Amino acid sequence: MTFEIIGDIYDIEAIAINQSIHELKRLQRVYGPGRWRKMKGIATIALKNGRIRIAELHWYEASGIGKKRLNVKDIWINR
Repeated sequence: MTFEIIGDIYDIEAIAINQSIHELKRLQRVYGPGRWRKMKGIATIALKNGRIRIAELHWYEASGIGKKRLNVKDIWINR
């Protein structure tokens, strides 16, 4: 899904760290070693069709590497 984050991501929390991450070996192979964390948070996003929505986002991050593989997991309609 193509989207752009508008503003900040909030209510951020780690949902898995290092060995708890199923894709850890792939992350280390593609992006390098580090203390990998799977994170989730809430943000306002603009969809490709121009609609603005609030969404739950999931991504991986490691210190010195940054956010990788940002995905939308759930979308709520703004009211």
